[in-house]
Amino acid sequence: MLYQIFSLLLEVAVGLLTGACLLRLYMQHQRIPMSQRSGTPLGQFIFALTDWLVLPLRRVVPAAGRWDMASLVAAFLLQLLEFGLLWAISSFAAGWVSVAVLALFGVLRTAISGLTGLVIVFAVLSWVPTQSNLSDLLERLVAPPLTPIRRAIPLVGGVDLSPLVLLLILQVLAIVLGSVQAAALTATL
Repeated sequence: MLYQIFSLLLEVAVGLLTGACLLRLYMQHQRIPMSQRSGTPLGQFIFALTDWLVLPLRRVVPAAGRWDMASLVAAFLLQLLEFGLLWAISSFAAGWVSVAVLALFGVLRTAISGLTGLVIVFAVLSWVPTQSNLSDLLERLVAPPLTPIRRAIPLVGGVDLSPLVLLLILQVLAIVLGSVQAAALTATL
């Protein structure tokens, strides 16, 4: 019982921080302002939540073009910490290779879950005409994956079905990711 409680609390805390690091990575790639002066409240929150980990990593992890690789490495290290701690206190017989594989898939799973959440909130907000900073921010974050789908699928009766299609694609990716993870873990054991 204590293991399950600890596992839940660790998963929530690390999931939040990992998601924040991945959102920081994506927001910087999309050139969404996040500074105190010109940024959105969400951007400022993401910076405040992740600066303690990302800024020291930037000294040793260079950016790759517009991608802030320090944020990606931070997300991976957080997942590595989570699965390392769970491995250390459990009777799981696998080694560090399995922990690293779980951490890699944890980052991918968090990215899929995060994008799924963004698309759901975007779709719900699109039903109600609002002009807010949040809806503009969500539009900028969700538009890149929706654009190719919007080109392929026309409006149906004035309704944009591209968020629904993207959600379906993300769910398929999550299923495939789970199968690939199981195969990768089997190979490392």
